[in-house]
Amino acid sequence: MPTDDTPIASAPAETVLWSGHTSQLVHFWYYLFCIVIAVGIAFAATIPALFTGGLAYLALIIPLLMWLIRWWVTKCTFYELTSQRLRIRTGILNKKVDELELFRVKDYSMEQPFLLRLVGLGNVSMVSSDASHPSVALRAIPGVEDVREKLRTAVQAERDRRRVRELDVDGSSESLS
Repeated sequence: MPTDDTPIASAPAETVLWSGHTSQLVHFWYYLFCIVIAVGIAFAATIPALFTGGLAYLALIIPLLMWLIRWWVTKCTFYELTSQRLRIRTGILNKKVDELELFRVKDYSMEQPFLLRLVGLGNVSMVSSDASHPSVALRAIPGVEDVREKLRTAVQAERDRRRVRELDVDGSSESLS
């Protein structure tokens, strides 16, 4: 007697189509702010350093820590697009893995703002029927056009394999007389 959790008989091996990280360039203004703070602290600490022996320079640790934490959080966010799902791994100390089954993806779009396009990056946004992830965004990823095309192909293949179709129901309540 088959159970609900038995895999689909024709399930091919899951293959990785793309993997990557968000680019650090999305935090350009934040990093610039950290540099401005560090320069301000260094400038403000220069005069008292003549009298205190440079103890005020310890305040430079604050913008350095701000920079490192933001860099590390971004570096620890990893995307993996397979032939059956999208995995998003996040976390520095506590790891979290979110998965979005591709047959649940309803719509996807690609956006390349001017500054991201200059450096070959872009954003992919997805709308899904998944209750825990109704919308997913992959921000500032390299090769965004190729990723979008791989996503499109994988979504269609997974829907065909599972024999799933999208049903659009109009929300208006028209009466039949």
